[in-house]
Amino acid sequence: MDKLENEIKQIKERNKRVEKDKAWETSMTRKIAIAILTYVIVLLYSYLINKYSNVFLTSLVPVIGFTLSTLSLNLIRNIWEKNN
Repeated sequence: MDKLENEIKQIKERNKRVEKDKAWETSMTRKIAIAILTYVIVLLYSYLINKYSNVFLTSLVPVIGFTLSTLSLNLIRNIWEKNN
């Protein structure tokens, strides 16, 4: 019986984590943070590219965009989770 209760408890904890993940992925906070960070990176990039136009510098934009999207903004997410 204890084993069954433990499994149910684990499932409930997992469900809470999944619900938080879903809420974070669709939250306006996450979308706005990504937009702001992307805007800042593009501004910096635009400034640099006008100064030093070369293929190595222009290749950084997709890498930076990908990195931002995979980092999922952990600091902002932790703050968001504490408030939601």
